[in-house]
Amino acid sequence: MTVLPDDGLSLAAEFPDATHEQWQRLVEGVLRKSGKEVSGEAAEAALSTTLEDGLTTRPLYTAPSGADAEARTPGTGFPGFAPFVRGGTPDGTSASGWDVRQRIAGSDPVRVNEAALADLENGTTSLWLTVGRHGIPVAQLGRALDGVYLDLAPVTLDAGADFAEASRALLALYAERGVAPEAARAALGADPLGHEARTGEALDPAPAVELAREAAASWPGVRALTVDALPYHEAGGSAAEELGLSLATGVAYLRTLTDGGLGTEAALGQLEFRYAATADQFLTIAKLRAARRLWARVAEACGAPEAGAQRQHAVTSPVMMTRRDPWVNMLRTTVASMAAGAGGADSVTVLPFDSELGLPDAFARRIARNTSTILLEESHLARVIDPAGGSYYVEQLTDELAHAAWEFFQTVERAGGLAAALRSGLVAERLAATWAARSKKLATRREPITGVSEFPLLSEKPVVREAAPEAPSGGLPRVRRDEAYEALRARGDAHLESTGARPRIFLAALGPASAHTARATFASNLFQAGGIEPVHDPVSVDAATAAGAYAASGADGVAVLCSSDALYEEQVEAVAAALRAAGASTVFLAGRPGTAAGAVDEYVFAGCDAVAVLSSVLDRMGVSA
Repeated sequence: MTVLPDDGLSLAAEFPDATHEQWQRLVEGVLRKSGKEVSGEAAEAALSTTLEDGLTTRPLYTAPSGADAEARTPGTGFPGFAPFVRGGTPDGTSASGWDVRQRIAGSDPVRVNEAALADLENGTTSLWLTVGRHGIPVAQLGRALDGVYLDLAPVTLDAGADFAEASRALLALYAERGVAPEAARAALGADPLGHEARTGEALDPAPAVELAREAAASWPGVRALTVDALPYHEAGGSAAEELGLSLATGVAYLRTLTDGGLGTEAALGQLEFRYAATADQFLTIAKLRAARRLWARVAEACGAPEAGAQRQHAVTSPVMMTRRDPWVNMLRTTVASMAAGAGGADSVTVLPFDSELGLPDAFARRIARNTSTILLEESHLARVIDPAGGSYYVEQLTDELAHAAWEFFQTVERAGGLAAALRSGLVAERLAATWAARSKKLATRREPITGVSEFPLLSEKPVVREAAPEAPSGGLPRVRRDEAYEALRARGDAHLESTGARPRIFLAALGPASAHTARATFASNLFQAGGIEPVHDPVSVDAATAAGAYAASGADGVAVLCSSDALYEEQVEAVAAALRAAGASTVFLAGRPGTAAGAVDEYVFAGCDAVAVLSSVLDRMGVSA
């Protein structure tokens, strides 16, 4: 019997250390089997992914080495100490978890009140209310907060141009209900620059300064201003652009507040920052960590390094939410809220899965608040402060993102600050260019949208919700990842409503399942993303059966051939001719462009512009836009 050594737990003690170069050689071998002849750094680069902002994600991260290793390892410190990368407070959210902040939209104060009480009784710890012309009338704020213990439940306001009136109403409500100033917890939400970004309407910052002075003097738990980065995220901005513009906003507010009589530390204490949390979990974690580091640098430059802990409110991204197959949004928001919590956000808002369809129903709101409850109470995500800290990948991504954001922030500052950059069009042009590049990835399905561009469900029953109050508009656009596909699906829906049938395309699968399944599945998913129903009955056809099968399919003049390259060479010409004779005006081929040239009209393949293809097919079918 083998006797194991009694040497503790040195499990790797007998194994030689592998090197990065040895790993690269193993990668070379794997890639060689797939037909790629690359070596060394090129082999590693072949597995890398290009992100926005000029960043690249490598397949493997290791500890920096070499003479400059220390210089390439930025210090992250400890929670509660500058640069606050690991958290703005010493205990992070480990004591009681993050603040579960539920957003309540709607203009009826009675229904808002019902929703608020239900949320607070079932896991929500603070409320985020839309007030003013796009939400509850300011005069009805008290009704909306009936029965709410204002000394226990913090309130955040989103009132746009009505921020001063709404803030005064909330502070008066505290006094009326006997809430001691030191017990009140609120974010009044004054954000003149964010409002201008949303609407194009410039606001006088003087009322915000007055509120900040009063809050600093008399309401220690109240923050007057919000630096909301969501307008830039929702306009298509990248993570670095979102961070850079939040810095520009924060710096502008610091200047305004200090010019208005507040000290630097008091001014820093009047700001709360709001960021989007997406389903890209590592990018979200790195973004929140980078945001704290960047703001600490600003505070240091202003002479108040110890007051530079950024108060963060993370909101699951509206851009990532889909209107088709909205149930998948529950999965997206779960990942996003997990990343927000792991990234150190002080408050987290999970948008209900149906929020893009109108006013969320009670079920959707329940799922949204329970998402945080599960992460906190069952997954214990908040037990450890900055759990991603020390990850080679997360630390490097945090550092690279911070540098990219700082560079864009300086660009905005050189343009005269955020207000000037908004009015000159600099911000709009930069975000539009970023969104255009991302739109190409969405159109080619390099960035997939599950349930929309990938694995859509044409038979799904539409989810209908009551219309929500109109959102502020007139400034930067609000984009959504699903917008191009949503327009295509709407065309298919209109055709179904007017004719009783969806647009149909015939899938002509050639040969055995082993030859056609992969490309038939690919084509089926692609065309369904445009609301087009693929018909493939019988499962396989040849030149003798193609015409009859096409005629029986009810297809609207378009067919697509699916098989292996070998069978294409043998059968395409005859099958394509049979399909045309049966009435197909356009014949596609699923495969490499140029295959069977002359026999087919168009191609669909991995990386093709699916949006353009689908739009063209609908046009050929006579489906109106």
